[in-house]
Amino acid sequence: MTSVDVSATLRTIRANLDLTQAELAEKLGVAFATVNRWEGGSSKPQKAAMARIFKMAAEAGIDVGDIGATVPSGPTRPRGRVAATPSTKPMEQMLWDAACSIRGEKDAPKFKDYLLPLLFLKRLSDVFDDEIGRLAEEFGDPAVALEIAESDHSLLRFYLPLEARWSVISGRTAFDWPVDERGRSTAPRDIGEHLTKAVRAVVRHNPDLSGVIDVVDFAAERNGERDINPAKLRGVVETFSDPRYRLGLADVQPDFLGRAYEYLLRKFAEGSGQSAGEFFTPTEVGFLMANVLRPKPGETCHDYACGSGGLLIKLQLVARELDPTGKVPLKMYGQELQAESYAVARMNTIIHDMDVELQRGDTMINPKFRDATGSLIRYDVVVANPMWNQPFDPELFIDDPFDRFMKSGGATSGRGDWAWLQHTIASMNDGGRAAVVLDTGSVTRGSGVKNDDKERNVRKWFVDRDLIDGVILLPDNLFYNTPAAGLIIVLNKRKPTSRKNKVVLINASRRFAKGKPKNHLRDEDVKELAALFIAGEPVDGEVAVVDIGDIAEADYNLSPSRWVRRADDREHRTIAELLSELQMLHDQDNELTTRMLVALRPLTEAKA
Repeated sequence: MTSVDVSATLRTIRANLDLTQAELAEKLGVAFATVNRWEGGSSKPQKAAMARIFKMAAEAGIDVGDIGATVPSGPTRPRGRVAATPSTKPMEQMLWDAACSIRGEKDAPKFKDYLLPLLFLKRLSDVFDDEIGRLAEEFGDPAVALEIAESDHSLLRFYLPLEARWSVISGRTAFDWPVDERGRSTAPRDIGEHLTKAVRAVVRHNPDLSGVIDVVDFAAERNGERDINPAKLRGVVETFSDPRYRLGLADVQPDFLGRAYEYLLRKFAEGSGQSAGEFFTPTEVGFLMANVLRPKPGETCHDYACGSGGLLIKLQLVARELDPTGKVPLKMYGQELQAESYAVARMNTIIHDMDVELQRGDTMINPKFRDATGSLIRYDVVVANPMWNQPFDPELFIDDPFDRFMKSGGATSGRGDWAWLQHTIASMNDGGRAAVVLDTGSVTRGSGVKNDDKERNVRKWFVDRDLIDGVILLPDNLFYNTPAAGLIIVLNKRKPTSRKNKVVLINASRRFAKGKPKNHLRDEDVKELAALFIAGEPVDGEVAVVDIGDIAEADYNLSPSRWVRRADDREHRTIAELLSELQMLHDQDNELTTRMLVALRPLTEAKA
């Protein structure tokens, strides 16, 4: 049996038995790296190991004699071949195994700085191999294709120099490092130096990747010690080298690697206990927002707090799903404050082959997307998940150079929820629509209190001008930095006639699958909730369509739990709903107590 047959047989065994390389290695009684080399074709099993492989193949129901002709083993796949897409679970396991292999070296907020660029480099390398495979079909020979590509880089999406290709990084292909001007070898001492040289070489040939892939030094030292031990880095490279997890064009769906990024971000967020929600929106919430907004080919889309770019990517994916034959992509723009999240957003959009213009900066203080007059650019679609209840100096709202607040309901309190919605409406064109994720308290605070409340006044301005298309109350415990429910506020500057002067309120608090540590919306929930919102018809126990006059009478309380009634509400109120109602009752009690004291004061004065 040839090495090609061995490689194909091992991959088929793992596919049939749903095993990782590490699990297969354990069953065969060899090291993980050994199985990795066998599958890569760089070495062959000895007789005893071969016998164990034959035995496992028989157990898996595999005819070893036929497999070599049906399963290709080379690094590139023919263009016409439809690859089996790995499920999310094994890919996530691979990523987390890689993370755990260096976790002792760095704390959670730091080790992702090394994993994400490394995974991105693997993706670039696999896509480069696919590009060479495409040219090989055209020119008839891989060697000729590679020679032509070396002389004309414009034939490729991006060019990877040999030292940055994964086969060289993983040690499966030899590379003769050149000497410097003094005749000294430039060969790296270890994998850390190799990776740093590799990413810098990629940037030299692809300047657009500057600040994306070269954000860390894999060979960095502190107090004479490496930040990341080279042996640990080698383990990560071996994990990523598993042929089962190839990341080429035919291996994964367009959104698959984005979901892998989000998985890592979620895991890092859970581990760090920090404000993960600032940059990560649960995947299903993003798809719900995109399905509600239904972006059309060629529309302009903006996320002013774009984090890792997930919401913009989901808009494009849903646009393609709604119009599979459409050839005009969305025009997407994003702004992000945090440098790390900004770099991840650039990686994410490049991986998805999406043209997204990204800017870094504080949107509230310094929105970067402006026209020639200095005014905010306005878009067809706006999505965002800004930080909830973010504190701001109210003076910022009063003296805003872009006039986003005082003409749109006035300056709010120190909370930023409705200030973000004021920025949203200022960023929408005359036919624009938007979906923004906010804290549940944002739709009730100030209602039922007779004292003037700035947040309630802004909410009133939006309702009175019929700008709110709907509110969707989400289930508890979806978001990674809070157990609170959260909600989606949908804005529309050009409602259809059937929806004018009405607000669609959906209570989706029961639509979730229980999970650890977080709940999630199921795919069918996302589709059904979007369909319910678009239909805009009342559904007992889940959807209420409320006239804005009735909302005004309720003092602009927009909580779906206030309007969507269930027979068993008293037995199944969420903690968030109860806290919101308790706050409202507390405010009403304070107001009544103040009025009573004022009314009784003349009596005490007369008695004196």
